[in-house]
Amino acid sequence: MKKDRMYKDTKTWNPFVGCKYQCTYCMPSFQKVVAWIGRLHDCKKCQTYEPHEHSERLDRIPNERCIFICADGDITFAKKSLMMKVFGAMRNDEKKGRIWFVQSKNPKCLEQYLEFLPKNTYLLTTLETNRDEGYDKISKAPKPSKRYKYFLALKWDKKMVTIEPLLDFDLETFLQWILSIKPKAVFIGYNSRPKAVELQEPEKKKTWQLIHRLEEKGIQVLKKEMWDRRVTKKAYREL
Repeated sequence: MKKDRMYKDTKTWNPFVGCKYQCTYCMPSFQKVVAWIGRLHDCKKCQTYEPHEHSERLDRIPNERCIFICADGDITFAKKSLMMKVFGAMRNDEKKGRIWFVQSKNPKCLEQYLEFLPKNTYLLTTLETNRDEGYDKISKAPKPSKRYKYFLALKWDKKMVTIEPLLDFDLETFLQWILSIKPKAVFIGYNSRPKAVELQEPEKKKTWQLIHRLEEKGIQVLKKEMWDRRVTKKAYREL
């Protein structure tokens, strides 16, 4: 259990840990943190990020209003039997007003669980870009176009989109993707380890055009690490 740095005032709950998508930007940052926690708890599978269960955590839901479910992995690699226990614990939770976040880079895997989710659950997926070309060099996850279609097709009214790390994109296409999903919020941020892994990022102006046009449509955009050397407040004012 730990505070999530991107999703403010949220704690993670990790009965499942690990992922096989091997995202290049995840290895030098997020996975290093999970490996460090694994060393503290003497869990070799956490240290290698191999998908695995921690069923002893099922009855250790953090005492926080917002809970990110299995944030230390991707539940597409979790056994359904475990996830049914996770969602059962969520439904039986007695803390009123709780909000749950469930995220996957393969939104299609979420379809089988929709009927078991509490109504106050928000579904999330990551869309770093709308461009498929060259994406296989960055991640083994479903390509952005497939991920978008899977997420769009989910019959669930509470959705959010994570655009982190932001990769170069086609403004009009990417904008329409996000608008068609009708997210309650969009999280956006740059690569947090630019010295460890180099990614093709958009020009500053294009980034702020996307943010500005989403906000014009009434979508809340939550920015992470945007006020740095790559994107300045002045650039935003100049749009």
